Amino acid sequence: MLIGYARVSTQDQNQTAQVAALELAGCELVFQEKASGGRWHRPELHRLLGQLRKGDVLVVWKLDRLSRSLKDVLSLMEKIAQAGAGFRSLTEAIDTTSPAGRMLMQIVGTFAEFERAMLRERTLIGLDAARKQGRVGGRRPKLKTDQQETILKLVETGKKTAADAARLFNVHPATISRLLKRGKTP
Repeated sequence: MLIGYARVSTQDQNQTAQVAALELAGCELVFQEKASGGRWHRPELHRLLGQLRKGDVLVVWKLDRLSRSLKDVLSLMEKIAQAGAGFRSLTEAIDTTSPAGRMLMQIVGTFAEFERAMLRERTLIGLDAARKQGRVGGRRPKLKTDQQETILKLVETGKKTAADAARLFNVHPATISRLLKRGKTP
């Protein structure tokens, strides 16, 4: 069975042209949605994916109607393949029901994986360079070094409880617990 999916991003757009193209292509059922392609919360798309059976083909007018994110497209392709179904895009001539179409999607997936690896490498290089310049990532400490020392002295001498120290310095009790567990200032 050919199952169509038509999507527009805003409420003032309509899917008439997409639906007509999908019906002309032979889709017996067309799911329509008005939602951003960058959002994962698209109930009609998820309903469609849940109905896919072995041998079905999900058809879209254009690949970006399925999603604007390559990562999401690849994830959706995996879900379609798990259902034993195929995918076809009318304007890009992508058809995973043929060997050439499956190869094309694998090539796209390979490029996406390469880009993720390159991004990770650039990120690690940037973090290493920042560390060498004395910058450390992460959230800034809630308490300054002198405040940490004061809290340790107050709690260790018994002048304040951990809960009292948390209220005194306006921090969550877990912050004090972590400080006490470390037992020293950074």
